[in-house]
Amino acid sequence: MNYWKASFWLLLFTLGLLPVSQAQQITSPKLHFGFDIGDDYQLANFQQTEIYFKKLSEQSDRVIYYPIGKTEEGREQCMLIISSPENLKNLDRYQEISQRLARAELKEDEARALAKEGKSVVWIDGGLHSTEVVGMHQLIQTAYLLASSKDDETMNILDNSVILLVHANPDGQELVSNWYMREPQIEKRSTSLVPVLYQKYAGHDNNRDFFMLNLKESQNMARQLFIEWNPQIMYNHHQTAPAGAVVAGAPYRDPFNYVFDPLLMSGIDALGAAMSSRLNAENKPGYTAKGGSVFSTWYNGGLRTTTYFHNMIGLLTEIIGNPTPYDIPLVPSRLLPSSDTQNPVLPQRWHFKQSIDYSISLNYAVMGYAARYRDEVLYNIYKMGRNSIEKGSKDTWSLSPSKVAVIDSAVQQSRKSNPNERFPNPNLIEQLNKNPNLRDARAYVIPADQADFSTAVKFLNALIANGIEVLQTTKEFTVAGKSYPSGSYVIKTNQAYRPHILDMFEPQDHPNDFEYPGGPPIPPYDAAGWTLAYIMNVKFDRFLDDIDGPFQKLPIGEKIVIPPFTTSKGKYTVLSPAINDSYELINKLLNEKQKVWRDQANGNFYFVSKSSVKTNLPTSAIDKLPEGAKLLKSSRIALWDTYGGSMPSGWIRFLMEQFQYNASVVFPPEFEKGNLKEKYDVIILPSGAIPRLQGSVKSSYGPNFNNGAPENIPSPYRERWGSLTVEKSIPALREFMEKGGTIVSIGNGLDIAKHFNLEVTSALVDENNKPLRAVDFYTPGSVLSAKLATGLPDTWGYESNIDVYYSNSALFRIHDEKITPLLWFESDKVLKSGWSWGEKYLKDAVLAFDAKIGKGKLVCFGNDITFRAQTHGTFKLLFNQLY
Repeated sequence: MNYWKASFWLLLFTLGLLPVSQAQQITSPKLHFGFDIGDDYQLANFQQTEIYFKKLSEQSDRVIYYPIGKTEEGREQCMLIISSPENLKNLDRYQEISQRLARAELKEDEARALAKEGKSVVWIDGGLHSTEVVGMHQLIQTAYLLASSKDDETMNILDNSVILLVHANPDGQELVSNWYMREPQIEKRSTSLVPVLYQKYAGHDNNRDFFMLNLKESQNMARQLFIEWNPQIMYNHHQTAPAGAVVAGAPYRDPFNYVFDPLLMSGIDALGAAMSSRLNAENKPGYTAKGGSVFSTWYNGGLRTTTYFHNMIGLLTEIIGNPTPYDIPLVPSRLLPSSDTQNPVLPQRWHFKQSIDYSISLNYAVMGYAARYRDEVLYNIYKMGRNSIEKGSKDTWSLSPSKVAVIDSAVQQSRKSNPNERFPNPNLIEQLNKNPNLRDARAYVIPADQADFSTAVKFLNALIANGIEVLQTTKEFTVAGKSYPSGSYVIKTNQAYRPHILDMFEPQDHPNDFEYPGGPPIPPYDAAGWTLAYIMNVKFDRFLDDIDGPFQKLPIGEKIVIPPFTTSKGKYTVLSPAINDSYELINKLLNEKQKVWRDQANGNFYFVSKSSVKTNLPTSAIDKLPEGAKLLKSSRIALWDTYGGSMPSGWIRFLMEQFQYNASVVFPPEFEKGNLKEKYDVIILPSGAIPRLQGSVKSSYGPNFNNGAPENIPSPYRERWGSLTVEKSIPALREFMEKGGTIVSIGNGLDIAKHFNLEVTSALVDENNKPLRAVDFYTPGSVLSAKLATGLPDTWGYESNIDVYYSNSALFRIHDEKITPLLWFESDKVLKSGWSWGEKYLKDAVLAFDAKIGKGKLVCFGNDITFRAQTHGTFKLLFNQLY
């Protein structure tokens, strides 16, 4: 890529037509914004920040303003590329070196030469979670210092590194800063009670999108991380720290993911030491690491964590701070120094400027390390990538908890035979390695003839956007006795980003992680298991030996586009309900007022064949509609949401738009009015919509609606205030179903069943009918295998087995034969990826049911079938309800 070598002013400077003194007159933040970054009660919005960043690029020969794409709301997302003027003249070369070393397709001597020639590339972002306002404002201050400072440290950083300062969420900064600054009385300013999600669809979940890459902002950043720049170090700023600390950072607690190269973990430790040492040297106490916070390196999907699966040293800090001053609380357990917290902070009044100063120190620690050890960090990313290529090019046995458990069992058996044996026989590991079925995969094949090939392509495109190399077959080929059609895809693991490939195809094997033997489980940082191929229902074959065939490499970073073709010959075109994208095409036709029929026997869709209708989906044709075909019409869909925005609702809204459903977002006060059937046919109630019953675990999300709306909340947001109530909302919802409406409840537990007096109880109880404790049953976000009731309108398009995402969700026992189970667990061995303690309680438990209420029905899913818009395999369970 050819970057803008400079703005107009930089061009003049380069040509020698502008005096140096004028070229280096850098506008300070105070002069531009009217306040210093870190002043109490002051925040900059995005519009002001964007102008300032462009101004820096005009005034400084060290800064290039570079747009990386548009946001979901249409703003320009930018990256500042900062280095010495001499380096910026050779920017393309340093970018090429960074790419080549990350890809690791080089010989050792060439890699060392490039590491010596290149410049370390450091990514620092801010503002991803927009109410965490320190992150974005430290980015402004860092940009100014790098653009203007002339001290030896800054000059050394500029000479030896390329710094990428990335704005992670422009939309959110504009929203939150304007919300805070709207209050004229500064003491009343607050970042709380923001009326909508600070990312249009995902809110806080925008930091859970980085293996799926649904959102435009995620796509923009992933392209720079994994395709264009491939930085060796990335630093992701967040807040807030645990109570009694100032900042939580590297190194992080166990477990770390077992696919990582050990060089990655030691690199994180080294950067963590540099960060904490800098703060200690500057008398800035309160840095905590490892067991001092909850953050680990297990999860894939975060902006920071996905980089680990690409051999990049990803850093996260969570810092305290707000423009409104507050007090650090007294936490006695954090007062004594420890290996987690070497320099504890004492309770005190804390100001915004202190958090900015800490962040700048941490940035300089990271940038200084990268500059000082420039050739080392460049070489190490090559070395990690080369190790991955070598592991994917030969037989490799990776160890994980389940495999170690096999070894441990053999050790225990050996000791029974040899009670005097002091140390286990090391050959027991060799015996494990001789089992060919426990080898790591060398290749995966995704057949082109699977039922939902278009969804498989979406999976492939998620891999491609993460920098994975994909091969396509140019003609039919056979491997291990199985034939694959032309147009199938192959992913080999002899790539630098092998950890990410394994993580998307293979089960996550999370350890049993408890505070102490017999004690409570330690919750994972996020999910325990998420294997994307499983939850997208992608069919693939796994090969333990290398395969070859008529394969062509697809360009790195270039997504697959299935070309459209004219539908089949015949009066009516037939679309299968097994294909997710069938629903999108059907909705498009319905929105265009074209006739569509649905077979009431198998769920097939039919529409009149026309040359104007083109699709990339497989179709067939018939000349006469089956007797069971029923004319479809679009349903009037209501999607519950709340003041402040619900993330589950936001993700469903994203899906509705992607698949061209017309859904109205409806807030609690509208439900309270009743007469819902006059306006809607289907109501979707995501997790958190239904009022909790006494004894239920109270949701911590969102404001307290028991009180009236604060006076300073303006229209139209004021009219959204409130929650569904037992007194008014539940009767209105019951009346809606009795008149023929459908309610789809997703993740609302047993509460909704109890509200409607259904004979349904919890399956997660002990022999005394008491709720199970976490020490008895604990299944945090994981992938489980479920059985599905086929042949029903609820489940058209499915086979009898399905992989579901499950996270300690409600499970049911049904005591009314009129209630139809839709999903259930057939055995006590259903874990496919992640962690499940106490699996025996899953056997025969029902996960979803359909209950008739009056002329309508309630379809209840205990788990989130639309989770983060990632679980494509269960989308149709919702889509089938929407006609």
